[in-house]
Amino acid sequence: MQIKKTREGLLARLDHMFTDREFFMRANGQVRFLTISGKLQKRVAMIVSAIVGLWLIITLAMTVNQLTVTSERMALAEKEAAVNSSQSRVAEYKKSIDGVAQDLIQRQDAIEQITQQFIGEEAGAEAETLTETEKKLSENTKKISAAFPEAAELARLEARQIAFAQRLTRAAMKRTERAEAAIREFGLNPKKFAASSTEAVGGPYIPFFADGERELHPTLERLNNALLRMDQLERTLLTIPSAMPADITMMSSGYGYRRDPFTGGGAMHSGIDFKGPHGQPILSAAGGKITHAGWKSGYGKTVEVTHGNGLMTRYAHLSKIHVTTGQKVKQGVQVGAMGSTGRSTGTHLHFEVRLNGKAVNPRPFLEANTDVLKVQAVARQRTNAPKKRAEKSGSSRG
Repeated sequence: MQIKKTREGLLARLDHMFTDREFFMRANGQVRFLTISGKLQKRVAMIVSAIVGLWLIITLAMTVNQLTVTSERMALAEKEAAVNSSQSRVAEYKKSIDGVAQDLIQRQDAIEQITQQFIGEEAGAEAETLTETEKKLSENTKKISAAFPEAAELARLEARQIAFAQRLTRAAMKRTERAEAAIREFGLNPKKFAASSTEAVGGPYIPFFADGERELHPTLERLNNALLRMDQLERTLLTIPSAMPADITMMSSGYGYRRDPFTGGGAMHSGIDFKGPHGQPILSAAGGKITHAGWKSGYGKTVEVTHGNGLMTRYAHLSKIHVTTGQKVKQGVQVGAMGSTGRSTGTHLHFEVRLNGKAVNPRPFLEANTDVLKVQAVARQRTNAPKKRAEKSGSSRG
C-alpha cells in the first residue's frame, strides 16, 4: 500500500514538471502561440537521458579498457624486470662458479706440490705420461664443456683430480714395492712382518660422511688403500734396527757358534761383540721404547729397546746407562757408555737383535746397503714431517 502511494506521488510530481506549456512569438506585427504538451516534454527528456546514459556507458567502457591496457603493460613490465633479474642472477651465479673453480684449482695446485714434496719423485714421474684412463677423462671433459660451458672449468678440475689420484696411487704402490724389497734385505718376510703391526687396532666407529651412507669414489678408495699399505710398510721398515750402535769398526766376536772365553767349550753367541774404548757412547740402532735399563744376569749393565713388530735390540756390558725404563728414544740417541760389566773379559759392546724373543743374526741389519738405507731415510722424512709441522705450528701460536 505504501509502495503504491509512493509511486503515485512520483507520477504526480512528473506530471507537475511536464505540464502543457504555451509560448507566444511576435513577428511582423503578428502574434503567434506555440503549445508544447507535457507528453512531448517527457519524450524529449527521455531521449536526452538515453543519449547521456549511452555517453556515460561508452566513457566508462573506454576508461575500463584503458585501465586494463595499463594493467597489462604493468604486468609485462614486471615480467620483463623479473626476466632481467633472472639473467642477472644467472650472470652472478656464473661468476660465483668461476670464482669457486679458481679457488679449487689453486687448492689443487697446493695439494699436488705438497704431495710431490712428501711422496717424492714418483708423483712427478707419473705425471709425465698420460694413461688411457686420463685420455678418456680428457675427452669427457671436452664433451661436458661443449654441452655446459658454465661447468667447463669444474669439469676440467674433476678430471684433473681423478688423474692426480691415479698418479698418486701408482706412486704409493711403487713406494710400497721398495719398502717390501728393503724389508726382504733384512731377511724378513714383509707380509708376515707388517701384518703384526695391524693386530692391535680399534676405536669407536665414526662415519667419514655425516649421513653415514655415502661411500668414497672408487678411485679415492683405491688411493686410500694404496696409501695405507705404503704407510704401514714404511713405518714397519723404520722399526728395523739398521744404524751402527757405536762409532766402531772392529768386531771382536760374531753371531753363532764360538768357543766360550771362560770355559773354552762350544757355545752359542746370540749377538755381535764390538771392541772399543771405555766410555764410548752407545747409540740406539732404531727408534723405540726402553723396556729394560739396569743390571741383567750375565750381561751386566744392560739396555733393551723395543722397536715394535716383535723387534728388540739389546746393548750389554755397559759402564753407564743414560736412559730409564719407559723412555722413548729415536735412532742414534745415546743409551749408555761402553764398558766391561757382567760376564766380560774386556771393554766391548755386546749387541743383540731379537725377533719375537728369539735371537737373530744382527749382521744383515747392520750391513744394509745404501739403497735400503735411502728407502728408510725417505720413509723417516715422511713420517716425521707431520710432527715437524705440528711443532712449528705450536711454536708460532705460542
